[in-house]
Amino acid sequence: MRISAPRRGRETRPSEAHEPTSPGVDPLVAALTEIDRFLGTAGWGQPARLFALVPTAELVAAEPSLAGQLSAGSPDSLSSIEQDGFVGGDDLEATLASIAWPSSVHGAAVTLERVFLPADEEDAMPEDPEEAAAYVAGHPRRQDLRLVCGAMRDGGHYSVARVLDHPDDLLGGLNLVPSLEAALLATLDDPSPDSASPDSASAGGSSSDHTGSSDQAGKGAR
Repeated sequence: MRISAPRRGRETRPSEAHEPTSPGVDPLVAALTEIDRFLGTAGWGQPARLFALVPTAELVAAEPSLAGQLSAGSPDSLSSIEQDGFVGGDDLEATLASIAWPSSVHGAAVTLERVFLPADEEDAMPEDPEEAAAYVAGHPRRQDLRLVCGAMRDGGHYSVARVLDHPDDLLGGLNLVPSLEAALLATLDDPSPDSASPDSASAGGSSSDHTGSSDQAGKGAR
């Protein structure tokens, strides 16, 4: 299948799902699954959204008032903190390339919605990217897909995906969207100064339903 994106290319085609094998993936999968659940409460038709991933234990230690709302299911569980004001733009990977995280952030996740067609419809797609996007959007066999991609400083990365017409099925795998997972990993290469921490809203820990705010994590231009 082909994902409809602002820039046409094979790098945005999801690959076959694989079992987690990279370091730190299990807590990451739990965090991404929780983000997907959080997004599901708001319905479809949402813009790209960016989240910092921090250890739940460290978040509670930094903000004790959250202790009653966040529950660490395991010592390495993660909480996701949405970055307010994030705009993915026409080229999400280029936007991510301008982001660096403070060292308090152990990982990052980005969410986006895309439209795809079955593989047997791809040959009829126009070559022009804008025409292709319009063609897919108006096709009777189009499918809407929500992706949640994540990466960790230790090199772990993973993505989950949900198709609108199959709301009970959550797909997942390493390199599900390789270019986005790589772009997220790149944002974690060089920590930015910890002092740059804009206000942000928490989407919830990987084991809780918390929604709140925190200034422990933020983003800065590199």
